[in-house]
Amino acid sequence: MAATVAFFFFAAILAAAAAGGGDAALVEHTFIVSQVRLNRLCNDTLVTVVNGQLPGPTIEVREGDSVVVHVINKSPHGLTIHWHGVKLQLNCWADGAGMITQCPIRPNNNFTYRFDIVEQEGTLWWHAHVASLRATIHGALIIRPRPGPSSYPFPKPEKEIPIVIGEWWEMDLVELDMRLRNGNLFDVPRAATINGQTGDLYNCSAHVDFAGAIKESNILNVEHGKTYLLRIVNAALNSEYYLKIAGHKFTVVGADANYVKPYTTDVITIAPGETVDALLVTDAHPGGRYYMIAMAYQPPKPAKQFPLFLSRGIVQYYDNNASPRKEEEALPNTPMAPEMPDQHDAVPSFYFYGNLTSLQPHPLPTIVDERLFYALDAGYFCREGGSSCQNVSNIVATINNVSFQLPETTPLLQAHYYNNMKSGIGTLPDGSPRMFNYSMSLAPTSKATSVRKLRYNTTVEIVFQSPVIADSYSNPMHLHGHDFFVLAQGFGKFDEKKDVKTYNLVDPPVRNTVHVPIYGWAAIRFVTKNPGVWYLHCHYGHHSSTGMAVALVVENGPTLDTTLPPPPADFPSCDNYISMLANE
Repeated sequence: MAATVAFFFFAAILAAAAAGGGDAALVEHTFIVSQVRLNRLCNDTLVTVVNGQLPGPTIEVREGDSVVVHVINKSPHGLTIHWHGVKLQLNCWADGAGMITQCPIRPNNNFTYRFDIVEQEGTLWWHAHVASLRATIHGALIIRPRPGPSSYPFPKPEKEIPIVIGEWWEMDLVELDMRLRNGNLFDVPRAATINGQTGDLYNCSAHVDFAGAIKESNILNVEHGKTYLLRIVNAALNSEYYLKIAGHKFTVVGADANYVKPYTTDVITIAPGETVDALLVTDAHPGGRYYMIAMAYQPPKPAKQFPLFLSRGIVQYYDNNASPRKEEEALPNTPMAPEMPDQHDAVPSFYFYGNLTSLQPHPLPTIVDERLFYALDAGYFCREGGSSCQNVSNIVATINNVSFQLPETTPLLQAHYYNNMKSGIGTLPDGSPRMFNYSMSLAPTSKATSVRKLRYNTTVEIVFQSPVIADSYSNPMHLHGHDFFVLAQGFGKFDEKKDVKTYNLVDPPVRNTVHVPIYGWAAIRFVTKNPGVWYLHCHYGHHSSTGMAVALVVENGPTLDTTLPPPPADFPSCDNYISMLANE
């Protein structure tokens, strides 16, 4: 039976490629993961990166292409690579979620990921999915439309520019993850970054050249009167970011590799895990220089306050007939700075997400088979050996008062495929035990490898609820292997009788990550047409590492082309790998 399914699976891939005509290509990359010393903020820091780069290589494909990535692990850490937002139809084995779909690739071992890009266009990204390594192991994944009359649904831009927002950490990221698991939630990065650079706010004598220019700046040279497509990724662990460019506006045209109706704004909101495509028209004074600033949002007090994290680059115009200025060239005029939102103001974020609608509405299922309510919260449990929780408790993140625990020996996908879901794996409740009282303070919680089984071709609606207390936070919830409709968002407790009436059932945006607002809720809907085990988790590092997650087990459908094929022959083996490190 397995051989038959495997044959059918690969035949389907060949058929899909043939249906795409001669435009489909095989895009191949080699990722060498190793530790290198990078100099930022006057310090040499040992970081784990791909091909010596931060960010890592950009994968550029067209819709319909096949991708092959050879991962050679020369780092001291086990790791996986997750293809964030790629649907991976009938290919859950390639999802790269540590101890969910596979064991980590051990040091001095290799593994090759193979997957197709089908019916997706826009910007996605890839990143490590073990410990907190995605802070430095990440890169953009750009999917362009096939050439022809059905190319971009907007004027073709002069140039496409990846903008990867991240963080610079001066500590070992595996140690950071272990500290998070042990209840140490307040480690912070040294700086925010744009495309791996900290920017000119962090003046450092070792990084100022003879002309006085800051070498850690991002310089974006543009020509007056042109249109540029910014492909924006938030690869940070900790924060949602506001992005502005002085003297300019954006026209948002895509999010999470789905086109949206053009939306003009002077500020972009982007949470960890999300991507945004935005057109930038260079219509400001051509002799000017303009700061591009990425600033981290943080919850207001009484939430613990951290330093203001922001990074800035410079958009500078050059004469059409002259050569672009080099990054090291100092210029006499000071760049214009944009007026940023207050770092504690959630209104621009709420307004931004509320203005996104789908450009080409997809058929929205109207009959819902499964309705789930997921309260996103925090709790505490006693550390092992402690007899009292008064002084020895760990704070953890939860869904419905359960903190997700990774399996220790066998990835969930493998256990599911071989019908070997053993004890220790439980079903996550469909509603919160604190359904009508989840605005109270921390409560005792439990840890479990929690799953929710779903039949194939089931329409699922999930309402996510953030805490409705003073010390609250937003939650960017990411679902692997599926896109979903974002039906609505709101502040306060979700009220089914009232809030369902606000659902957008006409042109809801399609995403793979939904931003659940601080003090509020968000509702999504999707259909389970991709069998496998798909991770659903918050993309904040301190939430995913401490348990705000659940594994959705989508069962096989009734036919061979709705059945998960067997794993690749060279699939990584755990060999008693310590899964303590296998979490994002």
